[in-house]
Amino acid sequence: MHLLEPRARPSRLMRWTAPLIAIVATLLAGSLLFWSLGKPVLESFEVFFIQPMMSSYGWSELLIKACPLILIAEGLAIGFKARIYNIGAEGQLIIGALAGGGVAIYMDGSDSAWVMPAMIVAGAVGGGLWGALPALLRTRFNAQETLTTLMLSYVASFILSFMVSGPWRDPEGMNFPQSIMFGDNALFAILLEGSRVNTSIYLTGAAVLAFWLFNARSFMHFQLEVGGHAPAASRYAGFSSHQTVWFSLVVSGITAGLAGVGEIAGPVGQLNLNISPGYGFAAIIVAYLGRLHALGIVLAGLLMALIYLGGEAAQVSLQMPFAITGIFQGMLLFFLLGSDVFIDNRLRRSA
Repeated sequence: MHLLEPRARPSRLMRWTAPLIAIVATLLAGSLLFWSLGKPVLESFEVFFIQPMMSSYGWSELLIKACPLILIAEGLAIGFKARIYNIGAEGQLIIGALAGGGVAIYMDGSDSAWVMPAMIVAGAVGGGLWGALPALLRTRFNAQETLTTLMLSYVASFILSFMVSGPWRDPEGMNFPQSIMFGDNALFAILLEGSRVNTSIYLTGAAVLAFWLFNARSFMHFQLEVGGHAPAASRYAGFSSHQTVWFSLVVSGITAGLAGVGEIAGPVGQLNLNISPGYGFAAIIVAYLGRLHALGIVLAGLLMALIYLGGEAAQVSLQMPFAITGIFQGMLLFFLLGSDVFIDNRLRRSA
């Protein structure tokens, strides 16, 4: 019988190699999946990973899908380093979108240049407040944030459904659950003609730079890492665990809320039930695949965006179900976590 025994010094090299191992294992498992479904393996991989990148429009769509994933994952990585597990970024994205969308709806028809800045601020505040709720529950009642953040995501979905089906439903929308289309001053400006790439990418770029500087220069980052890896040492040093919880969950809520505004004021252009294809959940994989590093998350976000595009291409060209995207995302996370288990532990034969 074999047991897992913690390694005294896990390999730092293997820690950074693990994402590559997970990607290769995912590709091997994916080839078995395509083969079992009766699809030609090489052709399937071409459709999934190469065909979406054969045009400039495909590259622009890659950027559009990667931006919210990267933005959310940068915020999540802060908490994950302190072992504060925010699983509800999807709900924070939705509340941020609702807050920003509410500004656009109530200021519809206004020519004010302050509509977009107000939407951005409202989205950040909305997402931050939704992240503050589990922080309050954790610090006041010791409720685990993994459960409360996830449950609040469903609450946010119900709120969105209620608003777009009732008070904010477009009176000329043929009873579809959606708001009015936002005016030009409530939309991010298009950067590349013939594409959907817009100025919301500046929010993502600013977040990557900010979190890179935070990781490299901030004492708070040191406090988060100590709290995550050595809680006893953190308490001995006088670091506040409550401050860590509040900071992690509120900041990750802010980034998710900004991603929500980026979607409704960008590719979507309104509030509806499909403002996110699960970016808040996929960003968890992006954060870990990027090793919680600001620049690593950028590369992981691009890969995850490619999986989204590949899943859409597979539906059209290979007649595969929508679930193929989630299957590849799940396999990637499974193999990554499995690799990490054997990096931190080794097999030991029991007596």
